[in-house]
Amino acid sequence: MALHNPTPRLAFRTARLLGWVVAVLALLAVFALYTAPGFMVMLSDQLWACF
Repeated sequence: MALHNPTPRLAFRTARLLGWVVAVLALLAVFALYTAPGFMVMLSDQLWACF
């Protein structure tokens, strides 16, 4: 009799959840940087220097 192994499904769920957590943390970090006026000035200066 074959036994059902739930480990791959659990590993997939864990990896998927970890992916969502990383994506949300990355978005929060980007939004936090946009609230810093000094960062925005530096970013615009660097962007302008490219042209």
